[in-house]
Amino acid sequence: MSEKNITLYGRVFIETTILAKTGLHIGGSGSDLEIGGLDKEIIRNPVTKRPYIPGSSLRGKMRSQMEKLLGLPQNRKIGQVFIHTCKTRQEFEQNGGCPVCTVFGVPAELDYDNPTRLVVRDAELTDESAEKLQDARTDLLYAELKTEVAIDRVTSAATPRTMERVPAGAEFGPTELVFSIYEEADYDRLKTVINALQLVEDDYLGGSGSRGYGKVQFSKLKIYARSRDNYSTQQHFTQEFASVQELAEAFAEIKQWLEQTAVPIPPAN
Repeated sequence: MSEKNITLYGRVFIETTILAKTGLHIGGSGSDLEIGGLDKEIIRNPVTKRPYIPGSSLRGKMRSQMEKLLGLPQNRKIGQVFIHTCKTRQEFEQNGGCPVCTVFGVPAELDYDNPTRLVVRDAELTDESAEKLQDARTDLLYAELKTEVAIDRVTSAATPRTMERVPAGAEFGPTELVFSIYEEADYDRLKTVINALQLVEDDYLGGSGSRGYGKVQFSKLKIYARSRDNYSTQQHFTQEFASVQELAEAFAEIKQWLEQTAVPIPPAN
């Protein structure tokens, strides 16, 4: 069995705040469906009872949007959803490596190695937003109720249902996206993460997006990094970005900063 060395040269951190531009519904466990006729509840921190955005929800949406942008086949079923996975190393390595499988990872049971580049943290409701929602005396703690009616297209019978969602204007964060640098090509792959954030902004997060839910905006974006040469020290990019668009426009400068200063990869011997 041949050995393969994996060297971590450093990590890049994108810190961001997430603003709910419209009501946001990310579903919970369904354990409290009996309260007040509530059909779909939101996910909450079990300690604080505040709603939050799971990192898995944001990461999954980023991945699915990139799969669609690149026209990749969604060929692997996980639970109730399908994702794209390169089935062989040859398929994975075509055109320099699949950006989705490289950045977001592949199942461990496949016969080729690929260290996942991207980690996405949970985003907690900010203290300021929690105070505002408490003062507003929303229908439920930190949440509003929205009643919708499903119409049977044959009989015209109406079936109402009540959705719980976080009101527009709520902010979550700051949260982190952590991107690992294992090889020189990863500098360019960081752009995949930025593109995926823009795709989420232009689509929606959570459920019922086609009915207007889940429009979000990423703001207050900061970049910092840690290098293997002095991993305990953070190096901060000088500029803070008001939007993903601004971050994307500065990518060439960020990439140069990473290559030359923040996370340099030593030349091969």
